[in-house]
Amino acid sequence: MNATYQHALACDVLVVGSGASGLAAAVTAAHFGLRVVLAEKAPVFGGTSAWSGGWLWIPHNPLARQAGINEAPEGPRTYLRHELGNRASDPRIEVFLQNGPEMVSFFQDHTAMRWIDGNKIPDFHETPGAGKGGRSVSVLAYDARDLGSWADKLRPPLDVVSLWGMGIAGGADMGHFFNATRRPRSALYAAGRIARHLRDLALHRRGTRLVNGNALVARLMRSALDKGVTLIDSAPVMDLLREGGRVTGARLSTPQGVVTVSAARGVVLATGGFPHDPQRLDALAPQAGGGVGHFSAAPATNTGDGMRLAERAGAGVDGDLACSVALAPVSLVPRRDGSVRHFPHLLERAKPGIIAVTPDGHRFANEADSYHDFMGAMLEAVPPDRQFCWLIADHKAQRRWGLGWSKPFPFPLGPAIRSGYLKRGRTLADLARACGMSPDALSDTVARFNAAAARGEDPDFHRGESAYNRVQGDADHRPNPSLAPLERGPFYAVRIVPGSLGTFAGLRTDGRAQVLDAQGQPVAGLFAVGNDMASIMGGHYPAGGITLGPGMTFGYIAGRALAGQPITGLEQENHG
Repeated sequence: MNATYQHALACDVLVVGSGASGLAAAVTAAHFGLRVVLAEKAPVFGGTSAWSGGWLWIPHNPLARQAGINEAPEGPRTYLRHELGNRASDPRIEVFLQNGPEMVSFFQDHTAMRWIDGNKIPDFHETPGAGKGGRSVSVLAYDARDLGSWADKLRPPLDVVSLWGMGIAGGADMGHFFNATRRPRSALYAAGRIARHLRDLALHRRGTRLVNGNALVARLMRSALDKGVTLIDSAPVMDLLREGGRVTGARLSTPQGVVTVSAARGVVLATGGFPHDPQRLDALAPQAGGGVGHFSAAPATNTGDGMRLAERAGAGVDGDLACSVALAPVSLVPRRDGSVRHFPHLLERAKPGIIAVTPDGHRFANEADSYHDFMGAMLEAVPPDRQFCWLIADHKAQRRWGLGWSKPFPFPLGPAIRSGYLKRGRTLADLARACGMSPDALSDTVARFNAAAARGEDPDFHRGESAYNRVQGDADHRPNPSLAPLERGPFYAVRIVPGSLGTFAGLRTDGRAQVLDAQGQPVAGLFAVGNDMASIMGGHYPAGGITLGPGMTFGYIAGRALAGQPITGLEQENHG
């Protein structure tokens, strides 16, 4: 938190929450001359964004155009119509498509943001209009030392996923680590990265080479500080202030006492949705098992604060979505203090030599499909009282790719096995017994899978046939980058439970990100972005980055709207 502040603050805009969407709103509003205060509930900034891969889905983005990818304007619109059904008529989608590329240019030109392209990343599905690349952007690595003392206030990478707190970016960076035991060049690269990280830990108590969502948030924090945004941590909102039907600020609870913030233009809610709110999950996400059978990989502080605050101000909630949460497979990592951490399985499912089976030992899905699709298939395949599955690998695959928290060679397996996280069996029958399933069922499943996988085929679930499946696999493996038999023991398994990366249901908003009441009328002075705003995708998950892409775009739009700036594709009247 800033070294000094008053118990009453006056500003133009108060942003509540410090993920990429909230920071985007703060930076944009400050750029146009507004006084901005950003309040964060946690003692660190970044929210779920700091733990994310840092990818944004932005069709027609300027990096793609610079690379000569100039797809027809109708392409992404066709794709969304086929993916979203009647939800494609949401007018916010057109606002997003028109303003997303503009947002990318704005942050590149006017802030510390530096982008990298995702021009080889395909959309999740191969329906009409699907893109084979050119619709994604991410962030260039960042040196945390450029944040100065504020680096201590950046949420560190998720510990169970990172390597001693060191983030590893997708693409070439991760490729070198996977190939460190196979190629001398990759071994040197990985050794250099680890050596720098260990040096950073000794000198700075954290890694300084930031990648993925950590770099995204760091660059946004640097931009906010450069533009004079006041950042306050450890400051949950107690309630919103209202005057004459208009939201005019909020009261914050801080370690130093209650701080009243008056916001002349309005308040932007960006508190990260409700992945850790059992009551809201119970109401909107029946697959969450009454709110207690859901293990989100989002920070535990994301408890639906923004939605509750807005509802007290008259806001409406849109919970009528295809799915209310961004589903993801999660495993539970035991800690020495008896607690557990939630490991999101986003990568290894698509690698050769790994399959997933139900508690009864049967395959149920294409393991290389998106995390959302995979988890949806699991929930359909298992009964309500047994909502879990097993991710299984042979020895070669585990040592090559790892299996969740159990990392690949040269890292030892002992800690994961002794804790009970990783099950091991000399044979498939031994593994089945360790997992409580029929040895015959698992052996039959693997035999059927192996016979086809040896030919690079999966007649049951067509794994490896889509562009997305192949990108997620091993490009060096033939004939199918995503398929290999499970042949050599010992065999390993990790238990997968229902989880999420965040939520889709949220507050009703218009094209300016202004919150609407139950009758569809704007709540004066109140805006919502990120996962506090109901997803424009209607609970569908057509591509990676459909949270951060719209999130930062509508953060940018909210900042412009609060500053009285024109917004592309919208009439210019200001609802206030």
